[in-house]
Amino acid sequence: MRIATRSGRTVLVSADSASIVDVARASGDRFGPEPRGVYDAWDEFVDWATGSSIDFAADGVPVVLEELGPPSPDPRQVFAIGLNYRDHADEAGLEHPDSPPAFTKWVGSFAGPVGRLELPAATVDWEAELVVVIGRRAERVTAADAWSYVAGLTVGQDYSERALQLSGPAPQFSLGKSFPGFAPQGPWLVTPDEVADPDNLTIECRINGETMQKSSTNRLIFPVPTLVERLSSVVPLMPGDVIFTGTPAGVGGARTPAVFLQAGDVVETTIDGIGSLRQTCVAR
Repeated sequence: MRIATRSGRTVLVSADSASIVDVARASGDRFGPEPRGVYDAWDEFVDWATGSSIDFAADGVPVVLEELGPPSPDPRQVFAIGLNYRDHADEAGLEHPDSPPAFTKWVGSFAGPVGRLELPAATVDWEAELVVVIGRRAERVTAADAWSYVAGLTVGQDYSERALQLSGPAPQFSLGKSFPGFAPQGPWLVTPDEVADPDNLTIECRINGETMQKSSTNRLIFPVPTLVERLSSVVPLMPGDVIFTGTPAGVGGARTPAVFLQAGDVVETTIDGIGSLRQTCVAR
């Protein structure tokens, strides 16, 4: 199953990703239209969605990626994990962590899958990421059970303004990564059963057609089940919560010389089995 948001309303996406149906209208207002309500009733929603016979040809409208928003646009909590690929820690010259380094990206940075990215400075970097959305309240969950608490997966970018992020004496990770548009997600949420192996997904970032990052989520230091276990051991994870799981090697700030985004650059981020994002950079 695939779900997305359009004009703040939850929509179901057809299997061929060509059309969408409004959830509230299709369910007679049983679910939605607001996305958080759908996640709060996730198990009941899945039962309805998988058991109903929705006619996308008759009731759907064509997908327009520019009209879609992030799949979970108003989560109660947003978690972002740093240094979660060994090669990324290596390129940063940092030791591999023993526990997941966590920060946040403020919801004001959320954006849909396709659009413009305003560059607030000359040191904006890219970070392709798999993003997880929680479907059931998770508290002290074991890794073995973690996937059953995940609503689905989507594609994300953790855009980062490096000068602010690394300013001292204490780094400003959350602020440096939370300018408007710095957390695009989408194009839709894909439930784990829709991908062949949710622990082994190819992830790629291209700038103007050139591949800058390419890896697989099977190289995560802390894979999705471990992240759910570790985070839920500290704080309950709520339905609709969003987890950015980290980025592989290939970011611009680690290159010699460093490379940052410029006006006119087109950033494309793809995860096999889920979909793609596309942002066109513009001057602020």
